Amino acid sequence: METDPSTLRIEYFGEASDEVRVTETPGRQEIFTLTPEELLGPLNDVERKFAPQEIFAAGSMEIPLPKPRVAIVGSRKPSQRGYDAAAEIARTLSGKGVVIVSGLASGLDTAAHRAAIEVKGRAIAVLGTALNSVYPRENSQLQKEITTNHLAISQFPVGHPTRQANFVMRSRTMALISNASMIVEAGETNGSLHQGWEALRLGRLLFVWKSIVNLSSLAWPEQMIRYGALELDDPRRVLDLLPSPQRIVKISV
Repeated sequence: METDPSTLRIEYFGEASDEVRVTETPGRQEIFTLTPEELLGPLNDVERKFAPQEIFAAGSMEIPLPKPRVAIVGSRKPSQRGYDAAAEIARTLSGKGVVIVSGLASGLDTAAHRAAIEVKGRAIAVLGTALNSVYPRENSQLQKEITTNHLAISQFPVGHPTRQANFVMRSRTMALISNASMIVEAGETNGSLHQGWEALRLGRLLFVWKSIVNLSSLAWPEQMIRYGALELDDPRRVLDLLPSPQRIVKISV
């Protein structure tokens, strides 16, 4: 993680120390404590309203985060068609230098993370648990890979209990850190809809994958499109709408 270590607060799993220099400690994961502004750059009033006060990060990605960043989200129990679509979208965007963001949940999140990593792209996992917890358990190796070679973030400190409400809050934070969000497949009660509405509230780009837009069983795609979401049939179409990959001005932490 490229940042000035002299004033950064570091926590280790199960331990904490203030105002210390970053050192490599075998067998322990460094957790960087950042403000949203340190992670992303300056926020406007709308972005700041629901932003967490602190964000905990583990990994090797540079700070402030590189752009552009696209969140790929959706069902934990997708169809094979949806799973394949999420993976292909992640591969395509990763090949164009886009950082892939998702929530490390089972299903489409897992497909997006793994596809980005497989093509040597960059991945950010936004967790609904503290960084020393793993959910779901089967993603423990994937989480380890991301916290080592990519970036995992959480708004929950080490030791924070895992509750259902955490994942709604996580979706809000994922919308905040992503320049665009993409819902690939989701039912009427899927948690990724929280992220979709939050992306629209923030004025972020929101895309709905073509295969679900006209499903008679779903009301939310039409509702979100009415409020500004865009139907997407080719991930390459988003590239011209995303911000430049040029680094934002680095702020001292």
